[in-house]
Amino acid sequence: MLQYETLNEYRALMYARKLKDMFGKNAQLVCREIGDGNLNLVFQITDKLSGTSIIVKQALTYARVVGESWPLTLDRARIESQALIIQHSICPGFVPKVYHYDPIMAVTVMEDLSNYLIMRKGLAARKRYPHFARHLGVYLARTLYLTSDFALPSQVKKKKAAQFTNPEMCKISEDLIFTDPYFNSETNQFNPLAAERIEEIWNNNPLKLEVAKLKAGFLTHAEALIHGDLHTGSIMVSEEGTKVIDPEFSFYGPVGFDIGVVFGNLLLSFVSHGGHTQDAPERNYQAYLLATIEQIWGYFEQTFRELWEKESKERMTIVPGLLDSYLLHVLEDCAGYAGCEMIRRIIGLAHVSDLESIADPNLRAEGEKLALSIGQKLVLERRQIQDIKDVTCRVSEIAGYGTNQ
Repeated sequence: MLQYETLNEYRALMYARKLKDMFGKNAQLVCREIGDGNLNLVFQITDKLSGTSIIVKQALTYARVVGESWPLTLDRARIESQALIIQHSICPGFVPKVYHYDPIMAVTVMEDLSNYLIMRKGLAARKRYPHFARHLGVYLARTLYLTSDFALPSQVKKKKAAQFTNPEMCKISEDLIFTDPYFNSETNQFNPLAAERIEEIWNNNPLKLEVAKLKAGFLTHAEALIHGDLHTGSIMVSEEGTKVIDPEFSFYGPVGFDIGVVFGNLLLSFVSHGGHTQDAPERNYQAYLLATIEQIWGYFEQTFRELWEKESKERMTIVPGLLDSYLLHVLEDCAGYAGCEMIRRIIGLAHVSDLESIADPNLRAEGEKLALSIGQKLVLERRQIQDIKDVTCRVSEIAGYGTNQ
């Protein structure tokens, strides 16, 4: 009887040999593990003769970041493969193609993106991607709108929501994003030089109340099929292309969450650059990041409005004012979730290399404190935000300069 076993490079290569129509009979396959994430094994299988390559990704039964004491569901591999298939069908070219899914081994075989770079690394190197904002804005609008109640018949959408019920992975987000950072929790890890500011957050009841409201929305607002973990480590980029990967946290949740997580991570890059250099180009690149946030929202809103006009199945979408009201609701949520993402990446279990790579702990603490200040402001003032510039202007005010490049 077939059963799950953890792959290594040799087993992954043997697994790939058995895949039908993937490689030729005389293929000379080589395998290397390339994964550096917390939850999975990732192998690249290449035919030296043809140059053809694939990715074999296997879900582990535990979180690598903690160890076997933190068990995880293997059903997340199904969630990921099905989410990628849906996203590819409605937004082709912006996610890797899925070639095969194996429920027993919790393996997804997919397109190799070796000619792309993890965006977090590109941001650290201060690279600029001319098409990224448009690509991501369109991806967000299409994947979120076309899986929502506005575009799907009610019964179809509810069946989709049941298909993507993902309680174990959601619980990770519920704890690590919305709960643990706001208390002296065992899972928290942080720079001791930021401890005083962090204790202020633990004692800030107005902030905790607003975070609790955002968590309630995350728990209850099944608006669309969201990625669920759309940070800059889940986006791969090149000069010409953008690919969103790793949707194993996908479920039906609030539309503003994915956008907010992306913005939060762009802002974490923003606060990190002062710790790597104090020269003038730092400010130029920070301005580029703020402009990118504005552009992503602009493309998202434009595409969302077009879909609303052309693809709506819900009759009430014709009511004047509903679209503007809904987009404002999404933007407010987006700002709040961006703030939560920033705070949790400083205090909680999973940090980001943008800041962790700053060698001087004092400089790192300065960036971390700035992130906490921005995060709190976005959470507390999200209801005052009327357009995307209200977000970037608040960041600029805290950072002490204007948004113009």
